[in-house]
Amino acid sequence: MLRDGNIRVVGTAGGYDEVLASLVTPTDIVLLDMATPNSVAIAQAIRDEAPGIRVVAVTLAESDYELVACAEAGVAGYVTRNDSSAELLAVLASVARGEVACPPRIAAMLLRRVAGLAGGSGFRQTHLSHREREIVRLIDRGLRNKEIARELGVEVATVKNHVHNILNKLRVHRRSDAAALFRGGVTRPSPA
Repeated sequence: MLRDGNIRVVGTAGGYDEVLASLVTPTDIVLLDMATPNSVAIAQAIRDEAPGIRVVAVTLAESDYELVACAEAGVAGYVTRNDSSAELLAVLASVARGEVACPPRIAAMLLRRVAGLAGGSGFRQTHLSHREREIVRLIDRGLRNKEIARELGVEVATVKNHVHNILNKLRVHRRSDAAALFRGGVTRPSPA
């Protein structure tokens, strides 16, 4: 066990199933690397299965898609991989006190996003078919094409076609971006 002040590492997990299995260990905070496959689904599962455990997201970049998805999943704090260990410890301490901790830029973006939603400028989902909306919801739950096909009783090729159409309609390149955009009406980032 690694100790640093009042912080004690009680375990590590490498993916969705491992994280859920590890929730039996008494834990206050989960530090979740957002580069982990299905990371948003993991955060949501932690919120649903163990509401007393708080999640701190470790992000590579502060993309609006990822940040809004994290906020909707109930993440209590954010750090980037570029943050110092002192900044990480400060976020962990804030979250342990029951506060939500994030850099000012992230807080500003989230407040702008909430204001945009309140003003009715959110993304309209109506141009996705009923089946496409079902598939996006399943993607958001972390299911792969094969699992989606099994869930809906269709062929994998059919799911792949729907996913392709969804990505085109939403003008995104990644499944996770489609799920975040569909769920939260996230504004697309400007091209770099």
